[in-house]
This record gives sequence, structure tokens and C-alpha cells, in this order.
Amino acid sequence: MASKKYTNIKGSERSPMRGASKAGAAEPNELMHVTVMLRAPAGGKKQPSLDKLIKSGRRLTREEYQARYGASAADIEQVAAFASEHGLTVAQVNQGARTMVLSGRCCEFAKAFQVSLDTYQYPGGSYRGRTGAVKIPAELSGVITAVHGLDNRPQAQAHFRLNEATPAATAVSYTPLQIAKAYKFPSGNGAGQAIGIIELGGGYTQSDLQTYFKSLKLSVPRVLAVSVDGAQNQPTGDPNGPDTEVALDIEVAGAVAPGATIVVYFAPNSDSGFLDAINQAAMDAVNKPAVISISWGGPESTWTAQSLQSYNSALQAAAAVGVTVCVASGDSGSSDGVSDRKYHVDFPASSPYSLACGGTSLRLSGSNISSEVVWNGGANGGATGGGVSDTFPLPSYQSKAKVPPSANRGKFKGRGVPDISGDADPATGYRVQSDGESFAVGGTSAVAPLWAGLIALFNQALGKSLGYLNPNLYQKVATTKGTFRDITSGNNGHFKAAAGWDACTGWGSPVGTAIQSALGPLYKKK
Repeated sequence: MASKKYTNIKGSERSPMRGASKAGAAEPNELMHVTVMLRAPAGGKKQPSLDKLIKSGRRLTREEYQARYGASAADIEQVAAFASEHGLTVAQVNQGARTMVLSGRCCEFAKAFQVSLDTYQYPGGSYRGRTGAVKIPAELSGVITAVHGLDNRPQAQAHFRLNEATPAATAVSYTPLQIAKAYKFPSGNGAGQAIGIIELGGGYTQSDLQTYFKSLKLSVPRVLAVSVDGAQNQPTGDPNGPDTEVALDIEVAGAVAPGATIVVYFAPNSDSGFLDAINQAAMDAVNKPAVISISWGGPESTWTAQSLQSYNSALQAAAAVGVTVCVASGDSGSSDGVSDRKYHVDFPASSPYSLACGGTSLRLSGSNISSEVVWNGGANGGATGGGVSDTFPLPSYQSKAKVPPSANRGKFKGRGVPDISGDADPATGYRVQSDGESFAVGGTSAVAPLWAGLIALFNQALGKSLGYLNPNLYQKVATTKGTFRDITSGNNGHFKAAAGWDACTGWGSPVGTAIQSALGPLYKKK
């Protein structure tokens, strides 16, 4: 295979992180893991495209998906030969996800993919990075569609907020059980269900879980830690760090559906680690999660084009095998924290295959809702993410939702974010237990596991998984009277709440029992 002719992978171009500067060459003998994405099979008349299959409402087992849409043995063999020529080894193959994880030294990867790997310093630390495009031999053009992990900068941030900006006198907090009751979650405990949770750092302790669930008078749910790319359940001991995200996700989902198994996929916070975690959860034939919660992400503008497409393919695969993926929409309003005076949405929430979760500010009087508006605590207090994608076109299921064009120049007709919402304001936040402390937390990070737990209850009651919910949500459920609390007051910066769907809270917050009733006829047991 040794070819002297190389070609660029389209969309792989990288620039340094904002505020980062080159400090020198990367350590040549550093051991690395890099994820290579392979092309989809050509298909044919007997094999519909994934989009057609998903739109038809059909779903495949993970085994069927791998057989029909997984990487071909010939492509895997060709890439393995390329790796071997350059002193790299194949550490893992996920045929269904069409990924191969290669391992080797930094200098070998630099030569194999014709890139310069350097160390960059930025205010928060350092990373191994590259600039420009990744290159592959011409004979692999079309076989390899993306290469992730050469650059290991932090790719995503956790979307939780501690209550720091609101005066203590006006702040309140609730347990997930109080919020579930206010949103009229149906009865059930999620028994027989598995909820996957993606984490990119931090960890949990059993003692924290025992303390927390004892305070709710619940048994501790079964929690499994799964390692992805060598990452582990490793609590940092700092409640200001990722431990709080991990605790929030487990404790909210576990309180809503204590009978479910919570499967936590720990991965490195990198372009390759995050992707591998989604793929591993979606294709996990052992634990078989039917719903996945993701509380991490970043503005679309911070991702490479190849990453946006690779992640979207992973989420599409999850949809095809009947997995609902709930994703936090971000905590920095309509700018998503980018200071370029443009409007941004968070990814992977903006994927058309994600159930994007926005945030509200909820006040209870007893067990009843006294008020609920768009969460917007100002510059320091955070605000729900939401807006219009500049990457993904308007999906057909949103054709009648009156999604406006992008507010940016060009007015792209893109995917509207979010789809649904729930309480996210840290001033009306959730009680959590992490690193030996009990405190209140908010952010759209709380909404993703809240909805994941709710969907586990729906799956239990209906006797089958909802899977890719978005088409039915828009076209049938949300149009049924009484299924959502329509949030019509507030804004997230540029976008304002309005009757029906809006780019702040989507369709609004759930009326759980009404949604379950609307879903019943759509998911009748066969």
C-alpha cells in the first residue's frame, strides 16, 4: 500500500484553540489512540438508506445494523494494513459504528497522517494539537472518512451551573421527585430498562449515592461504570468540577427511574473519546441502553466538519437501533458563549437525531407549578441554549413547527433547537450529593437525565422503546392538547418564547401522563 500520493480528508482542518499558543513539538514517543471512521456500505435495492429506514419507523437490532450498515471486512483489512505499515496497531474495531481505534507513538501517527503534532498552552492547561488538514494515502480516499484524536484538546464542556449569581434569599431547590411530581410523571420505576449516560471526566462514589438515595427514601439503583478508551470512574474530589456533572446525571435519572440500570460510559474529553463513547453506548449489545443522556457539548463552530458528520452518523445509528438520545442544549443563551456577536447552537444537541433539551425557571407552590418561564439568569447566571443550526438543514419533522431561519448572515434554514424543556435554572435547581457535599445545581445538564428517566418510564409502560422520538413528537404528540406546558414568557437572548414551538424551550415542559397517553396508540404492542 505504500503510496507517495496523499490527499486531504475533507473537513478535517483544525486551528488552535482560542487563546492557545504553540509551546513546542509534541513528545514523539507519547503513546496515543486515534479513532478512524470508515465509509458506509454502498447498499443497494434490497437495502434502503438509513434515512429511509428511520423515516419508515423500522428499527434494527444492533446485530442487524452491524450486518447491514457496518464497515466491510475488506475496508477494515485495508486500514489495518495501512496501520501496520506505519508501526501502528489496531486496538479495537467497532464494525457496527464503522470505527477502528489505532494505537502507537506520536511520531508514527504524525508520519502516517502527514501532520505536525505540537504542544499548545492555553489558560486552562495544555493539549496536543495540529493545524490544517489530516492526510491519507490516495488509495484510502473514500475508505477513511474521518480521523479523530490526533488533536486531544478538550472538545466539550459540561452543561451544569451552580447557583452563584442569584441572591440566596430568592433561591430554592427541589428534589427530582418533586419536579417529577409537578410535571405529572407517570407511575412506574423503570424496571427492566437501561439508561446510558455519557461522561467526559470525573466520577462518583458509592457513599455519595447511598447518602443521596437514602435521603429520598429510595434504594440505590444499579449503577455500572464502563470504560471507554481507558477512561475510568475517577472522582476528582472537587464539586466545582466534572464530579458534579456525573452526580447530577446519575441522581436525577436514578431518582426518576430507580428500577432502571444506570450505565455510565466514562471517556476522555476529546474529539475521539466523546465519539467513541456515543458509539459504544449505542452499539452496546450487553447492557442495551434504550435511552442515552448526554449533558456535554460545545458550539457548532468549535467542531470540525468531519466531527459534526461523524457524530451525526453515530446518533443516526442510535436512532436506527431504537435508542432515544437526550442532549443538553447549553447554558449560555443564544450566543452559546461565543463572543463573535453571532448566534450559535450547541452540538450534539443540534443533530437532527438528538432530542435537544432546553431549560426553564420553575417555581412550585406545594406540588403544583406556580410559574414557569424561560431560564435566563443574565450574563453570570446562565440561560438556556437554543436557536437555529448553521450546519444541519431543517429536518422534515420540523417543517410545520415554524422554525425561523438562522439569525446569522445567510439566513440558513436549519434545524431548530431545543425540542423540549424542563427546569434548569440553578436558582430553582436540583439537590445533588457529590464529593461528600449536598448542594443545588442547575443547567440544561439536569434536563437531559430528567427526560431520559421519563422516557425509561414510558418504555416500561409501553413494553417497547420509543427509539427515535422526534418525528412522532412533532407530528403527533406535541399537537395533542395538554401534552406540554407551553412556555410563552422570557427569552434566551435573541430568541423569545412564543405560543407553540420556540427556540428557547421547544414545545415546553412535559405533562408526563398526557404524553404517555398520546404515545400509547403510536407504540401498541404487536
